[in-house]
Amino acid sequence: MPLRAKDSSTDQVFGALANPTRRDVLDLLLHGPRTVSDIASRFDMARPSVSEHLKVLRDTGLVTETKRGRHRYYAVNPGPLYELRQWLTPYERFWRDRLASMGDVLDELGDKERRKVREP
Repeated sequence: MPLRAKDSSTDQVFGALANPTRRDVLDLLLHGPRTVSDIASRFDMARPSVSEHLKVLRDTGLVTETKRGRHRYYAVNPGPLYELRQWLTPYERFWRDRLASMGDVLDELGDKERRKVREP
């Protein structure tokens, strides 16, 4: 197995996304840029804690920060997610195979149910 640096950008993105609060922040930002205050108001935690989560997301490149006047706006940056997608793509065949198998099972169950309805 090839050795790879455990601090690669992909590893850092996985680390950032491992936290459910950070995933919730990203979900919130899918609806558009928001200020720290707006983001913090949606969570049951102090603003400094939200700022720490935003720092991790910003450091991994998952969000961008833009200063407008006195406010800082955060927005999703999809770039690192494309890198994850590239890494995950070879594993997609496992999902497709499993879904196809599940479809076969469901078709078979449906056939059995239809036969039961037709039998007197």
